[in-house]
Amino acid sequence: MTAPVAVDLSVQVGALRLRNPILAASGTFGYGSEFSHLVNLNRLGGLVVKGLSKEPIEGAPSPRLCETPSGMLNAVGLQNVGVRAFVAEKLPPLRSFDTAIIANVFGYSMEEYAEVIGILEDAEGLAAYELNISCPNVKRGGMQFGSDPSMTSEVVRITRKAARKRPLWVKLSPLVTDIGLIAKAAEEAGADALTVANTYPAMAVDLRTRRSRLGSPTGGLSGPAIKPLTLRLVWEVRQKTSIPILGLGGVEKAEDVLEYMLVGASAVQVGTTSFTDPRASERLVEDLERALCEYKVFSISEIQGEFIAKSG
Repeated sequence: MTAPVAVDLSVQVGALRLRNPILAASGTFGYGSEFSHLVNLNRLGGLVVKGLSKEPIEGAPSPRLCETPSGMLNAVGLQNVGVRAFVAEKLPPLRSFDTAIIANVFGYSMEEYAEVIGILEDAEGLAAYELNISCPNVKRGGMQFGSDPSMTSEVVRITRKAARKRPLWVKLSPLVTDIGLIAKAAEEAGADALTVANTYPAMAVDLRTRRSRLGSPTGGLSGPAIKPLTLRLVWEVRQKTSIPILGLGGVEKAEDVLEYMLVGASAVQVGTTSFTDPRASERLVEDLERALCEYKVFSISEIQGEFIAKSG
């Protein structure tokens, strides 16, 4: 079923023009091509591949996922094939799709972030980089760079020099005292957009075994439970920065997309719901078209930031 009236879903995320604001989030959509038999990738605004590191990472011990009330806990530990194998094996099939491919980048040091991007710079078929400075499931790197404004500024500055060809997005942690301060530091250091936000550090225990329900003691909480929290973070970041924001957290329905855009997001990323419904990202595009018609809005850009404008 299609929308009865044509609507314009296209959005601008910095230098990138996306056909719609729906992107599959990193870590929830594999390397993209695994979903191509289920999802028409050409219908999506884009997809963010699994986090890429300099060398392959085996990841955390199993079990890596467990269900929680209105959400999911994960401790995958950034398992990936490594950036060179990605360029050689995973990226070529993605070039046949007409959608923005974003490479999520991770490093154990600032220099490693730059090295990974340096390798990707020579590869064809990518639209942007997403700098993961906020993963709660690794012992080194990740959150240590995203929890302090000066370290955020430094890692973004170093990777900005390496990322000459493509936009640089920075994925922020929700577990900071002042996310606006971190966001401003990333913007001033050269970030082109901000992803708000990563998962929330959390845990779940099994009363019978007296152990964690994951293979690791803690993990990252995602899903509908975190949406109100992350919606506030997007709003806060919008007050402190002028660069585009991608909202990430609990996006399941068209209304979730519109609410994120109302408080200042330019686009959203779909994560946990892809585990329960692998076709969720494509379905959201169709639902969004219908929702806009119902609200008599025929260009999605009309509502972007409207909440902020009306709230002063």
